[in-house]
Amino acid sequence: MSDLLRLATAGSVDDGKSTLVGRLLYDTKSVLADQIDAVTRASVDKGLATPDLSLLVDGLRAEREQGITIDVAYRYFATPRRSFVLADTPGHVQYTRNTVSGASTAQLVILLVDARKGVIEQTRRHAAVLALLGVPKLVLAVNKIDLVDDAATVFAEICTEFRELVRSLGWSNEDVLEIPVSALHGDNIATRSDRTPYYTGPSLIEHLESVPVDADNTGEHRLGLRLPVQYVIRPRTADYPDYRGYAGQIAAGSVAPGDEVVVLPSGTRSTVERIDTPDGELAVAQSGRSVTLILADDVDISRGDIIASATDAPEPTDTFDATVCWLGDKPLRAGARLLLKHGTRTTQAIVGALLERFDEQRLAADPTPESLALNDIGRISVRVAEPIAADDYRVNRHTGSFLLIDPTGGNTLAAGLVGDVLTTVEVGTGA
Repeated sequence: MSDLLRLATAGSVDDGKSTLVGRLLYDTKSVLADQIDAVTRASVDKGLATPDLSLLVDGLRAEREQGITIDVAYRYFATPRRSFVLADTPGHVQYTRNTVSGASTAQLVILLVDARKGVIEQTRRHAAVLALLGVPKLVLAVNKIDLVDDAATVFAEICTEFRELVRSLGWSNEDVLEIPVSALHGDNIATRSDRTPYYTGPSLIEHLESVPVDADNTGEHRLGLRLPVQYVIRPRTADYPDYRGYAGQIAAGSVAPGDEVVVLPSGTRSTVERIDTPDGELAVAQSGRSVTLILADDVDISRGDIIASATDAPEPTDTFDATVCWLGDKPLRAGARLLLKHGTRTTQAIVGALLERFDEQRLAADPTPESLALNDIGRISVRVAEPIAADDYRVNRHTGSFLLIDPTGGNTLAAGLVGDVLTTVEVGTGA
């Protein structure tokens, strides 16, 4: 059975992301014949000589009419060696929030640049966002390589500039690969192309099939159990009069009967008696599995609590610093009263000080900004009404992330990362 890789695309508008995704689907035979026929007919209607594969993924009417990607589209495809879940994200600056959403769970991101334009402002912005999100692996796809003269020199120059950028953002050489591609013609997508003799590395699909990834996105940090309680199951039926189970998806670590656990934020301790699933009991459950835990003691647990390993449980807190990517149209200012969603717990929150704003173009921090505008990245202090049991984001992406929500309209206003993830980036001080 093949394993699973979660990946996303990013890049500036018109870099060819939708065409690349369409090519991946086409070359892996992940689209039906009638879909290909529909795309061929639509391409002929547009006066094109070859099928426009971007039409396979730009599903919204507005996307097709404007020739852009607006929303995050999730696509599924597979090869004999691996299965893939791909988030195709928009390229426009105003949709950076969608890139944050699509890349937040990615183990690898394909960052596209147009060979004719090279590394531009939006490339640097996306690279900074991906670094702060802790994306482990990165592929730079230098697209439209067939449209430039002296492609070998252009590719080398783009790679040199990009390597300098990603080193400053915390990636090692082993975590980044640059590939010259033509999504339109399929060069170096499924197989290596004879038209790029200066490139001797793998094709994009070959790399996606073989790149080593950490299944739970926790890097070198290995945590004990983290299970945010989604629902307390109490049937109170004749067959199960005393059944009390705590259901949720394991966010980190593993669990087995006999393990000692602690309920957070209360600090109550107990022991796992049984692990239930719709398919029967389990001897052990790993990160990513949805389970129901039966504990040995009658413990007061409700939705929003976290069942954690007793050996390395985080300390609940009601004040902490965090890095946020502000996604709201109205600027964030100190004193804002919002809702904070961490795991399955939602609580009231007050934004304290705005500590600094990160300038992703200069890789510099501007101290104590007056506000954070749309797409700004900054470090803030937060106070919550109910304590949360959060890990540092650099330790675990799942239990170290949160959302800030508009209490009136319910819109997501910020993606938050617990701790100072800016320390992973070579940040200077703004003038």
